[in-house]
Amino acid sequence: MRASFRLGRVAGVPVGVNWSVLVIFALIAWGLAANQFPRSYPDRSPVAYLIAGLAAAVVFFVGLLAHEVSHAVVAKRNGLEVDGITLWLFGGVAELRGEPRDPGAELRIAGVGPLVSLLIGAFFGAIAALLALTGQGGLLFGAVAWLAGINVLLAVFNVLPAAPLDGGRLLRAAVWKATGDRTRASVVAARAGWVLGVLLIGLGLWQFLSGVGFGGLWLALIGWFLIGAAGMEERQARTGNALRGIRVGDVMTPQPQTASAQMTVADFVDHYLFAYRHSALPLTEDGRPTGLVTVDRVRGVPPERRASTTLAEVACRADELVLAQPGEQLNDLLPRLSECADGRALVVTEDGHLTGIVSPSDISRAVQRSTLVGQGGQRGK
Repeated sequence: MRASFRLGRVAGVPVGVNWSVLVIFALIAWGLAANQFPRSYPDRSPVAYLIAGLAAAVVFFVGLLAHEVSHAVVAKRNGLEVDGITLWLFGGVAELRGEPRDPGAELRIAGVGPLVSLLIGAFFGAIAALLALTGQGGLLFGAVAWLAGINVLLAVFNVLPAAPLDGGRLLRAAVWKATGDRTRASVVAARAGWVLGVLLIGLGLWQFLSGVGFGGLWLALIGWFLIGAAGMEERQARTGNALRGIRVGDVMTPQPQTASAQMTVADFVDHYLFAYRHSALPLTEDGRPTGLVTVDRVRGVPPERRASTTLAEVACRADELVLAQPGEQLNDLLPRLSECADGRALVVTEDGHLTGIVSPSDISRAVQRSTLVGQGGQRGK
């Protein structure tokens, strides 16, 4: 999930927000200000309801951020790099590079998030109890009580034993500890996520058709997301197992053909596209990559503008490039590669000079070779 804009850094980790957060933020604030609060605490002004709804929604997302930051902090303490945190429609995600080294690290990284949410819920629950004891049972009490309940609910939902939820990671840690097989543990957690997704879709549709309201559709949407994410995790687990131990330098296309950023799109189409039969060419300056141009990007330029448009104007910018080094594990590159719109990584030396390129076809060939070698090894046993 890519961030639409950045908020800055928390605990040294870049924090971003996807535009879809605005949708759920508006739904939460509107639901509280226009429905729940007026129904529970009538005779307040519309402005009071609006302020309470917006404040509760903001604090809720601060809690989500704390949940993800806790994952990132514990992951860093367990030797993993954290590329960033992104808040989006279904909550948040801490983008970890690599895999936990053992089941214990997996348990600590996964378990801290729900624990933080539970502590936040308990904190607001204590405040709500104090307000009730002192007779403060108005709108402030309602907002605080809602924050207590929603954070406890978030903690409980996240510990359900199904990937990609934190509970799925806990399940994976348990199966990994019991069997010693990380891939098998990942597949078990992913399939549990698929089952939970199907159950949520069924429950959500039943609620909607029973007239409970549109909340059932939201539940079904969460189930649909879980099915998709669980399926992706299973594929990634199997791919990661096939690519274990393979380095970026083992699969890259070395010394790829490059082009100048000042070349026009017309020259690229006439002299490079068919001559070299590559669908992507890095742009370099003094041997260092400055961009990446692909056929898809060139296709968007109208024929009449190709002679006056340079490759720099249509290429992936330098700050958007996915860079890797030849000695890096291929499994560590895959998450970054999957989030790149162009689907390619440029391989550079320690001093930043271009030495290769990795494309989806390179990954596919590596998986096929690894699978064939594995099958040959099994037959030889």
